Amino acid sequence: MTDTPLFQYTLRLADTALVLGHRLSEWVGHSPVIEEDLAFGNMGLDLIGQARSLYSHAGEIEGKGRDEDALAYLRDAPDYRNILLVEQPNGNFAATMVRQFLYAAFAHPYFEALAHSKDKTLAAIAAKAVKEMAYHLRHSAEWTIRLGDGTDESHRRAQDALDELWPYTAEMFETDQVERALIEAGVAVDPSAVRATWDKTLDHVLSEATLVRPRDGYMQSGGRIGRHSEHLGHILSELQFVQRAYPGASW
Repeated sequence: MTDTPLFQYTLRLADTALVLGHRLSEWVGHSPVIEEDLAFGNMGLDLIGQARSLYSHAGEIEGKGRDEDALAYLRDAPDYRNILLVEQPNGNFAATMVRQFLYAAFAHPYFEALAHSKDKTLAAIAAKAVKEMAYHLRHSAEWTIRLGDGTDESHRRAQDALDELWPYTAEMFETDQVERALIEAGVAVDPSAVRATWDKTLDHVLSEATLVRPRDGYMQSGGRIGRHSEHLGHILSELQFVQRAYPGASW
């Protein structure tokens, strides 16, 4: 794994988008209503499209001949750099929607800022992603409110999901040596700059949803440096199956 900061930074964005896109694809054919089948499919495709563009850019930065397929399908779990939040199991419908809301509330303002990156390719990818994440945020926020302020059962499930996923949220705002120089150079985004927007969005939506924002405590971390939960290996065994079973196959 190369230590080039720009490659690592781009790979983190790509891996996060790919893993969450795959998670959403697992709902297709299993959603409670057909409209949500379509919504999950569309959101998953948005994320996989982001991942493809980012992987292609990462491959060009690396300069070792690896394309988007090689980066997505020919790496093992410890080489992935996605945040831990997106690899958590879908659970029930409420859990998936709350997870999507927590991520989209961060990703939308983050990509808005990244659209001004001095890396023109990253800026172009982010500019397209902003529009997609605006829909993801609106859709997941509406469902979070509907579930939280719905029946006793839907409220319980939404609150349980929020409590369970909360320890994975702090990782979105971490920075390390990989990113600090890129932030100073105007290439990467300082995630702390979007924290206030994320907090405001959460407070507004959770209030309408009658959900209680969990207190900050011990926070999980490590996905961005390759330390993952047991769930990522199971994701990759399915996501990479065809490529691993039939190396180099093409349609």
